Amino acid sequence: MTEASTNVVWHTGHVTAGNRETLLGQRGCVVWFTGLSGSGKSTIATALEAALIADGRATYLLDGDNIRHGLNGDLGFTREERVENIRRISEVATLFADAGLITLTAFISPYRTDRQAARNKVPKGRFIEVFVDVPLEVCESRDPKQLYARARAGEIENFTGISAPYEPPVSPELVLPAAEISVEDCVNRAKAYLLEQGFCTAGP
Repeated sequence: MTEASTNVVWHTGHVTAGNRETLLGQRGCVVWFTGLSGSGKSTIATALEAALIADGRATYLLDGDNIRHGLNGDLGFTREERVENIRRISEVATLFADAGLITLTAFISPYRTDRQAARNKVPKGRFIEVFVDVPLEVCESRDPKQLYARARAGEIENFTGISAPYEPPVSPELVLPAAEISVEDCVNRAKAYLLEQGFCTAGP
């Protein structure tokens, strides 16, 4: 493992987060989607990103699978590697929020302590935990990648919900019962929350 950086000092620039937010006409934040594999996190987050862009908002989606193709391509799925996966992405999400973006993340992020650590990195009130609340049996019945089936067969180790735990949020900012309402309704609820909290204004 690479040794920690030493003899480094934080450099403060002339442009503040407030300057960037004024330019963009919105407030930077992190919208953290969490839920079981197959719950619809990525589908909802992708649709929300498109809806926000259509409204003229500056946003970016960090998706769990996509991040593991690059930034976190060296990580597996042990507890320690899951912790590091979330640590890295929370650092990136925090930077994007500081840039003034409405930053969306879609990760299983099964452990409460990791999600709390991600929250702690973001300025107070700028972290929005969204629990995509779908029962395990529904997620397993969808199983588009046959991951649950493979986990049940012992072909995949440390699979959340089967051989590794998922700790649901205790008090998330938003709960989306995605097995009961449509993706469109989920997106509308998320947009409504962002509007109510003043992160953006209504689109054209």
